[in-house]
Amino acid sequence: MAVVRGILSCLAKTTAIAMMATAAGCAVGPDYHLPTDAVFDAPGAQVPFVGARGNHAVQKGELPPNWWHIYRSPDLDRLIADAIAENTDLRVADANLERSHAMVDLAKAAGQPKVGFEGGYERALLSAESYLSTAILPDMNLYTIGLTASYEVDLFGRIRRGIEAAQADDDAVEAARDWIRVSVVADVTRAYLEACTAGDELAVARKSVDLQFQSLAITRRLQEGGRASSLDMTRSKALVDQLESSIPAFEARRRNALYRLAVLTGKPPANFEKSLSKCVSAPPIRQPIPVGDGAALLRRRPDVRAAERTLAALTAEIGVATAELYPRVVLNASIGSADLTSDFLDRQTNDWAAGSGLSWQLNPSGPRAKIAVATALQKAQLARFDGVVLGALRDVEVALSIYSHDLRRRKSLAAARDEAAKAVADANLLQTDGRLGALASLDAERTLASAEAALAAIRAQIAQDQVTLFLALGGGWETPAPPLDSPPIVASQRS
Repeated sequence: MAVVRGILSCLAKTTAIAMMATAAGCAVGPDYHLPTDAVFDAPGAQVPFVGARGNHAVQKGELPPNWWHIYRSPDLDRLIADAIAENTDLRVADANLERSHAMVDLAKAAGQPKVGFEGGYERALLSAESYLSTAILPDMNLYTIGLTASYEVDLFGRIRRGIEAAQADDDAVEAARDWIRVSVVADVTRAYLEACTAGDELAVARKSVDLQFQSLAITRRLQEGGRASSLDMTRSKALVDQLESSIPAFEARRRNALYRLAVLTGKPPANFEKSLSKCVSAPPIRQPIPVGDGAALLRRRPDVRAAERTLAALTAEIGVATAELYPRVVLNASIGSADLTSDFLDRQTNDWAAGSGLSWQLNPSGPRAKIAVATALQKAQLARFDGVVLGALRDVEVALSIYSHDLRRRKSLAAARDEAAKAVADANLLQTDGRLGALASLDAERTLASAEAALAAIRAQIAQDQVTLFLALGGGWETPAPPLDSPPIVASQRS
């Protein structure tokens, strides 16, 4: 027991000395703060978006965390919940985050006392010659036992800067995981809407084919009555074939979107949900999309946060490299016992030691080169951070511009479709009365079919535009999705 008390006393004294020395120390290298010239804090990066001015399809309110509830689609809510739980990219990202947490613990362990224990037993015949004796020594039972402790006094902050770098890296990995979640949620929404809009375009194509078959029947009766030519019949059949040729492409688009949905939710493509193939229109957004402003965007986007945290980590690495210019001080203590087992822990078998060691690299060229490397990496990351900020702002402005222009196109195409439908009705009436040729009626029908297809295509494009805007806004990572039976949170979080 006296030996154990001695060990504990030695360790306590060593740790106390180390702690006092560390408290008196300093951390060399630059302390991290966001550079004053970073684009993140530029006035132009904090203002409302240019594309939101006069755009009635968006509003200045904050984007809700679970923005997909704006669609009010139970199917979409369920698919996203499945993807968050089972998506393979997210599982990889979660594993990477676990590893990053462990790396932080490893960095912190470098600043803690290292305590070791060793012990052994053996039966041996010792060499009498080694004791300058001519007698033959008997077999003996021998033991060894010892406890060691060491602690690096972090006088110049090498370990502290290392922990700081590891923690910032961990934050960056977490932000990267959040960005993957944003991308996965957007991909699921995009695939679901594409399946629905492909069903919409497919329904429009089939309707156009049916109407053209009716027109073909009218042309055939007119030909039989001598009021249409064989050329009219040929052209009418050609239009039917042309309209039918678009159907396989829409079917393939819908099936491929369903395959993507299956994989995004962690299922084989063959296990896609058959019921989703019945969707023939994308769920509408019945409110202006809340987009906030530049300041809110930069605080929200995980890729911006990841770039900033990486900048902080590389700044701390400059401190780690700078600390190599200064000496390292390590405190050591050990206590043990070794002899015959019959004399176990007798006073004459015990030994102990306590002291300190210092190491110092006197040639500074190596450490200074490391400092230069770390400083260059930090400068490059600052430029990269600025680029990510500018890219985030650009993404939103481009998405807003495209969305606004496509909404205007939809309005024009809807008016064109209505006019084309009226022209077909008038042409069919005149053709039946014999006051208009079949060719003119056929041209009117071709125009209507093109107008219907164009309107369906712009509806599909607008649905994709909305997802592109949501992705650019960078939301969807903040909180887990609520249960499917929970009411949407849009109203309570809209400003």
